[in-house]
Amino acid sequence: MEMKKNKLINLILSGVACLFIATSCDVDPTFYSQVVPDTFYTSQDAVWERFNRPFTHWRWYVGSNSDRWALQEIGTDEFCLPTRGSDWYDGARYQKVHHHEYTEDMAFVEAGWYGFAMGVALAWDALEDLENVDFNKLGFVEGTQESMLNQQRTLVASLYLDGLDLFGGVPLYTTTQSEIKGRSTDLETFNFIDSLLDIAIPNLPLKETLGAMENGSISRATGAALKARLYFNAKSYIGKEMYTETAAICQDIIDGKYGKYALDTDWTNIFGFNNETCPEIIWSVPSQNAKLETDGMYWSWMVPYNYKNYLGGLDDSGSNNGIGLVPSLDPTGKKYAYKLGGAYSKFNDKDIRKQPYVYEGSGKYRGMFIVGQLINPDHPEWTCTGSREYQGKVLTVVDQVAYFAKVGSSQYPTLESLPSTVATAEENSCVRVTKRSPRPNQDEKNRKFDPDVPIIRLAEIYYMLAECKMRAGDKDGAAALINTVRKRYFTNGADPDPVTAANLDKYRMLDEWQLEFLAEGRRRTDLVRWDAYVTEDWWDHKATNDKNLNRFPVHYSIIGANNLLEQNPGYGSNK
Repeated sequence: MEMKKNKLINLILSGVACLFIATSCDVDPTFYSQVVPDTFYTSQDAVWERFNRPFTHWRWYVGSNSDRWALQEIGTDEFCLPTRGSDWYDGARYQKVHHHEYTEDMAFVEAGWYGFAMGVALAWDALEDLENVDFNKLGFVEGTQESMLNQQRTLVASLYLDGLDLFGGVPLYTTTQSEIKGRSTDLETFNFIDSLLDIAIPNLPLKETLGAMENGSISRATGAALKARLYFNAKSYIGKEMYTETAAICQDIIDGKYGKYALDTDWTNIFGFNNETCPEIIWSVPSQNAKLETDGMYWSWMVPYNYKNYLGGLDDSGSNNGIGLVPSLDPTGKKYAYKLGGAYSKFNDKDIRKQPYVYEGSGKYRGMFIVGQLINPDHPEWTCTGSREYQGKVLTVVDQVAYFAKVGSSQYPTLESLPSTVATAEENSCVRVTKRSPRPNQDEKNRKFDPDVPIIRLAEIYYMLAECKMRAGDKDGAAALINTVRKRYFTNGADPDPVTAANLDKYRMLDEWQLEFLAEGRRRTDLVRWDAYVTEDWWDHKATNDKNLNRFPVHYSIIGANNLLEQNPGYGSNK
């Protein structure tokens, strides 16, 4: 095990050495027979490099890894990746995901396990090194070491929470010196996460200035919010409701016990080009053009092929025209009757988010969707044209899925004859979302990737508390919390369809979660918590009523690498 640790340290330190060589006049190497804190951690910069290494992995995993996002979004009532003519068939794997036909050879489940597990290994390795550094000798401010160590513990807790959510009980490590382990139980994993947060939260830094810059570090409120998430979904994880405990934590966060935060009155500030000072953000992935670039929108997956031309020919913004919202309308334009899905139609027409995305300049933008005829209203000469069925024509993105280009053929003589399935889309099918990581126009191309990616924000705390109140019978209190957030989306706060005690039920609550957190990579968790992921129908998706599918299979390569691991029930040999 010591050899494995040393190999990992050498890999990490080789990257640091490259940085030093690139920025130093002295290129003569110094050789060490061994790397220990006394010989390497001789400056504050070196210590910060060591502290930050696990966060670079986390930043990729939660901010840029499309597989992790897909685990939470594709296969729900929110997003689909339809086969578009000859595009995106890929062995029907995305069709299978839409129908919950999960198998242990799907690459995205392998990435899901690797993502959290690798992060845990890196965080424990960093913590072990940082424990042995003499922070006083290096002139650090008192409390810095304690903060660093507890941020690593909290990072481990957040990664294990992902593992628990996606797969159930996982192997639990506290050191890089451990032997290989098998899976712990769901309860053991839950309790371990809880215990890490109990240790860390009181010792994490407190955000004392409202609107202070977020830089990806972990604050006390981050730890508290992670504990609230753990308790909020406890019924899904360990079969025990903990809504009362969740509500107490959420109320304390809102009351400022864990730091100073506030809802933003302008939703574009939350996701926009200067959002590092947004008072609503509790934890975010930092991003900056040409430096720590993060694309939380998954641009190449999401937008039509030539959409960059809608933004004045934005450089390096090619796309593959894949994912989009599950449609609201059938081929004839009639709204589907499903209680779940059809997110775009559930946005009120007076909601300021429900308009085509337009970058206005100087970091300002409006709208959240790629929808309708793609002629930029501020620059009519900028258009997005089709590349497949509508080649050379201005593309009109519709809230439908069908082969409209084939209407009138012998195969599909009328609109009513068109099939609408995840296998029958064309290039204009499905509304797209430009919420996280919005893009500028070409004349401000150097602002691309400037938006940070929010991971936890205060609105989530409001909604968790609202759902807890609802479940406790206080629907008035729940409605008031949700409406406090909703009002920012309507001119002068005049909400035409506020939540009330009379209209708040399971489906309205799920709709509110969807409207507020659309595309933020959490939909599956919310559906599972409401026992809706495998029990409800939505467009081209029939309920399986197989609760084993609330968790993903462990990829066969992961089990092959550790024969102590057991497959989840319902998959492989456990069918």
